[in-house]
Amino acid sequence: MSTPRRGRPRESFAIGNVRVRAGSTKEVELPITRLVTGGDVSLPVRVIHGREPGPTVWVNAAVHGDEVLGVEVIRRAVATLSAKELRGTLVAVPVVNVLGFMTGDRYLPDRRDLNRSFPGSARGSLASRIAHLFMTEVVRKCEVGIDLHTASDRRANLPQIRADLDDPRTRELAEAFGAPLMLHAKLRDGSLRQAGREAGATVLLYEAGEALRFDEHPITVGVEGVRRVLAALGMIDPLPPGPAPERAPVAARSSGWVRARGTGILHLEVGLGEQVEAGQRLGGLSDTFGRRVRLVHADRAGIVIGLTTAPIVNAGDALVHVATPD
Repeated sequence: MSTPRRGRPRESFAIGNVRVRAGSTKEVELPITRLVTGGDVSLPVRVIHGREPGPTVWVNAAVHGDEVLGVEVIRRAVATLSAKELRGTLVAVPVVNVLGFMTGDRYLPDRRDLNRSFPGSARGSLASRIAHLFMTEVVRKCEVGIDLHTASDRRANLPQIRADLDDPRTRELAEAFGAPLMLHAKLRDGSLRQAGREAGATVLLYEAGEALRFDEHPITVGVEGVRRVLAALGMIDPLPPGPAPERAPVAARSSGWVRARGTGILHLEVGLGEQVEAGQRLGGLSDTFGRRVRLVHADRAGIVIGLTTAPIVNAGDALVHVATPD
């Protein structure tokens, strides 16, 4: 009797100047620049190259240097994966804006926003060069991407997926992620999501929590969401059923900020995830002696998906972000 022939082993995964063998995990440093002190700055990447074939997916965090929550999401999610069991390849980049991350700054030293610099250029500004490196070595080698973000400074966001919900494939993966809210969001010029889409990838953007802070609930939602997407892609086995969510994910196509109509010290009366009605009182502004100077009312019905954490506000400041469900 003849012995059955084994299938050809999966090819290694090339990134930078190294190759990662199938069934193995490797950490790679992609050179970015050199500091004035002579030290090198590199983009840290972990490649989990599964033994069995499957999709190639990237997950990244800290495109803005103060968005530390996504770094913890990636740490926990990657810790559950084995290259010997994974079907496909996962490219994990916990910190994209390395220089901003080291100083706790949202932007790069040249004050550019990295998420407005994609797809970048090999000979452009520092932000442009980092964007080009990330696109060349990561995005263009992947079919699906998950971009992890938090709210900007002195704001907090409800865990949510922002994506093109009109694209069936994108919506399918957004629903698989399982965040409390899916917000249909237009592509922004220079963003990683836009550049990834133009490169042919399906991209989800996860927004949750606050800058420079670990918050357990959005971290947990993020870790479970990443794993659900990998399961939906067939890269890992389906997850065992967990506790039922408080409510099914809600889809929304529009949102807007309620802004301050005066200046004062803010006292909010609503929290993230709460349902509000048009005209409902959301809080009020007081002077330094506690005298109420103005009330804050909702200008639409919907769900609170973001809010300011700053107590002192000026006229025109964004206070409460309300999304209108479909």
